[in-house]
Amino acid sequence: MSTPIPGSCLCGSVKFEVTPPFTAFRYCHCTRCQKASGSAHAANAFLPITQFKWLAGESLVKRFDLPGAKRFAVAFCTQCGTRVPHKVNTTENMLIPAGLLDGDPGARPDSSIFWKSSAPWYVSPQELKRHDEYGG
Repeated sequence: MSTPIPGSCLCGSVKFEVTPPFTAFRYCHCTRCQKASGSAHAANAFLPITQFKWLAGESLVKRFDLPGAKRFAVAFCTQCGTRVPHKVNTTENMLIPAGLLDGDPGARPDSSIFWKSSAPWYVSPQELKRHDEYGG
């Protein structure tokens, strides 16, 4: 295993660390992830629960399991609303919202799943103008 990578929510109340390697790292375009992320897709990394450790704020985490869904859930910081890691039902894996990692995980997404459900307004980042700060 490699060096642990810290992660945190927006307000810094929830802190954790993960120790790669990840079992998967995906962009998920399903409509559930669109709703949960407020974006065109979620960027989720997965690893065994034994490679995950809460450092602070675990008591501030609230979980919502979508009724009728086998595995879909979201967990969030009750202070700032940021999605945070959670155990995936029916597995021994943790889902890590990749944007929470405070360092380079060394891995890159390996696939886009539920592509048929992708938002009709989604445009690939390579097709967009790039700005280092607010663009005009």
